[in-house]
Amino acid sequence: MPHRQPVKKPLPKIWLMTDPRFGDGLIAAIRKLPMRSGVIFRHYALAPKERRALLAKVRRVCVQRGHVLLLADSAAFGRKWQADGVHGRSAKLATGLRSAPVHNAREIAQGRQDRADLLFLSPLRATRSHIGQRPLGPMRFGQLAALCKPAKVIALGGMTRAHAAKWQGKAIHGWAAIDAFID
Repeated sequence: MPHRQPVKKPLPKIWLMTDPRFGDGLIAAIRKLPMRSGVIFRHYALAPKERRALLAKVRRVCVQRGHVLLLADSAAFGRKWQADGVHGRSAKLATGLRSAPVHNAREIAQGRQDRADLLFLSPLRATRSHIGQRPLGPMRFGQLAALCKPAKVIALGGMTRAHAAKWQGKAIHGWAAIDAFID
């Protein structure tokens, strides 16, 4: 496996969340990301051996492209599997970059207490990942994003480049998506 990337580089503004919907196109999608983007590796449903093998492939591409790779798993697995950090509720125990998913003020407070570097605030818009879940909408999203400081906010939920452009320089550091990167 390639050596672990230093995390001292700038925090990516564009993030791809891995998902089984990518199918065999996952590696190609990661290759198409702009250089120095971010990847959150999830794929929870895979058996541990398959998950680790897929992570190794993803990690090779991330190293080649200068992407930051976060593992959605425990801090122990993040270190063992040589990710640049972890994404999730156990991020407070991690070394390296830490991010957490947040959906309300309580979760934001917990993410701040855990000293997450990035908070993935969602869902801003309607999304296939959470069918039937009411999106936050611009006003509530803006209110919650203000609570996230000093962590950087990554907008998630129905995001595309065009939607993210409306928020850049305001309440968010960047954006994340699944469907926006599926061909």
